Amino acid sequence: MVIAPTDISVPHRPSRRRGLARYVLRRVGAGLGLLLILSSLVFIGSELLPGDAATAILGRSATPAALAELRERLGLNEPLIVQYFNWLTAFVQGDLGSSLLNGRSVADSIGARLGNTLFLAGAAAIVAVPVSVLLGLLSVRYCGGLVDRTIALLTRPFVALPEFFVGYLLIYILSISLGWFASSSTVFPRMGLVDRIEAITLPCLTLIIVVMGHITTMVRASVLDVMGNPFIEMAALKGIPHATVVWRHALPNALSPIINVIFVNLAYLVAGVVVVEVVFVYPGMGQFMVDSVVNRDVPVVQATALLFAGVYIGLNLCADVLSVLSNPRLRFA
Repeated sequence: MVIAPTDISVPHRPSRRRGLARYVLRRVGAGLGLLLILSSLVFIGSELLPGDAATAILGRSATPAALAELRERLGLNEPLIVQYFNWLTAFVQGDLGSSLLNGRSVADSIGARLGNTLFLAGAAAIVAVPVSVLLGLLSVRYCGGLVDRTIALLTRPFVALPEFFVGYLLIYILSISLGWFASSSTVFPRMGLVDRIEAITLPCLTLIIVVMGHITTMVRASVLDVMGNPFIEMAALKGIPHATVVWRHALPNALSPIINVIFVNLAYLVAGVVVVEVVFVYPGMGQFMVDSVVNRDVPVVQATALLFAGVYIGLNLCADVLSVLSNPRLRFA
């Protein structure tokens, strides 16, 4: 009796590359939806503030007729939903609109300040990220020892301190008491690189101190979590030096959470720099956004808020993708 072979069809599993592409597309779609929600919330929140752009432009002594005429010219008399969709339609087409205060293009105004913010955030990231990772690995290498306790004492307290407190503390010590740096960071387009670096020293140092505490703590915790696995114990039993175990065996397996914490802090350096720029009167995107909120310049507030949100969401997307690529278990999942 001959038994015919049964045709058992194995379900086709999509390739890892296709699965990663679908994952990225889902995350991009979720990010765009979140940006849409944030844009509406920012628009509504700016409208709930007392007064409007016409009052901010003409002042409190303006006549009702002058205010009504300016509101009509600026389109402030239209319903809120109409104003929002008019702005959103223009934004999707690449038109960020014009400032209600001076009539300048919002894109040109942002371009003049975006470079300053990126320069400040980039300078802080170049110093903070490698130093923080190195300190975290040193804490693991000398876990429980004097080096570990010293690093914890120098970094962890700043995790709980707000940025403005650290900034004012540095101003008091390095500017007022010692006189080494100016209390405000003034930069201009044709400023030399050395002078620009000197001008941003205090705000850059503030960002470095705040970010280093978080990254160092998370790197230490992530690597120590991997150090408890059986393959690490086996490597130690084979006589491999402890430093080699940390660098060659524990660190590669802890890359996923480390990448996440680094990119989250990079997003903070760009999107969370508002407070630091206000403290040091730095002419960047944060200071520009605060001034626009005070003056009720809604197009500028909308554009800057969405730019910060877009950078934050984009860097988080990069962190997720790199985490999946660095962890085979996440790739197969």
